[in-house]
Amino acid sequence: MAEMVRAAVLVEPGKIEIQEFSKPSLAEGGLLVKPIMAGICESDKHFYKGESVQYAGTPRETFGPYPAIPGHENVGKIVEARHPRDRKITDFYGKELHEGDRIIISPDMVCGNCYWCHHSYGFSWCDNLRSYGHIDASVPPHLFGGWSELMYVLPGSHLYKISDDVSNEIAVLAEPMAVTFSLDIAKGHSSLPNEGFTTGDTVVVFGVSPVGLCHLVKSRLLGAGTIIAIDKSEFRLSFVKGFGATHTLNVTKTTQKERNQFIKDLTDGRGADVVVECAGVPEVVIEGIEMLRQGGTFVEVGHFVDAGDIQLNPHRHLCAKSIRLIGQVNLAYTGIMPSVNLMKANQDKYNFNKIVTHKFPLTKALDGLFQFMKPDSMKVVLYPETSS
Repeated sequence: MAEMVRAAVLVEPGKIEIQEFSKPSLAEGGLLVKPIMAGICESDKHFYKGESVQYAGTPRETFGPYPAIPGHENVGKIVEARHPRDRKITDFYGKELHEGDRIIISPDMVCGNCYWCHHSYGFSWCDNLRSYGHIDASVPPHLFGGWSELMYVLPGSHLYKISDDVSNEIAVLAEPMAVTFSLDIAKGHSSLPNEGFTTGDTVVVFGVSPVGLCHLVKSRLLGAGTIIAIDKSEFRLSFVKGFGATHTLNVTKTTQKERNQFIKDLTDGRGADVVVECAGVPEVVIEGIEMLRQGGTFVEVGHFVDAGDIQLNPHRHLCAKSIRLIGQVNLAYTGIMPSVNLMKANQDKYNFNKIVTHKFPLTKALDGLFQFMKPDSMKVVLYPETSS
């Protein structure tokens, strides 16, 4: 009788079921990985709610799919590998991989042949992009997400072997930390004293769930001066004070006018040098630009799904201030291990393990997702019951 594998399946918006699938046979070059931790992401929340359009207006625009096994922030252990006859399976940096190795799995599989694969320097802009956690689970071998007892890893996936001194918590945070490459771009634009993101700049981060927290930490490590965190959760606002935030503002206790004035008072009337939008609320884009100084940099990273339109005044919000606008909606897979190494190097400053505030067994996936939606959580992860 075939061995069965349990997985949490997002069957349709608002419905998650624990289903069983036959343990698949491996294609040449494939792996079976036992997830140790699989993160719950903001995109999982949106997909559960039916807000499922990604990459709108590009060749890779997608909706859903449903059903799917979520889980694209994954650290796991190789339990089975089918090595090709003429070579070994290796990780992103050419290290041989074997059963028992612990790895991080990049969510994105790129074709390597399209224009974007040849020109985008490690960003996942592939015209033929497929992403773990967002693949049709009705098609064999089904197990393409980390919310499962076993995960099927296709040949050619980007994998990263991790050493024993990397905690599972740091490993599961590698993907959201890799999303912060937009700040590296802003730093790279700092050719003049008032351009891009320079040392000592005032940075505002809207929305300090895990992705926002990663941007806040990255801002601090890149040399920001004053960092203001804005959110509606007192738990998260208190939490980020231990990770570099110098000021916090609760949107439920302040008005937009009061928040704007607070930033102006901190900056002698100029406004923030850098604003990072991680809340995923369209109206926040306008508020963030309003509190930006002339020539400031606005980083838009929160809208990884289509959450609707806003009314923008091109003169007031773009030209009059001559802002620099950086928009991005994915990680750089070249940034996975640099992100791990950055966190390892700064463990004396920040306890990154604490960012994982809740752990749920796989069979309680829906409870874990609901916990992630609550204001008193940061990173929530799932694990198979047989994992430690």
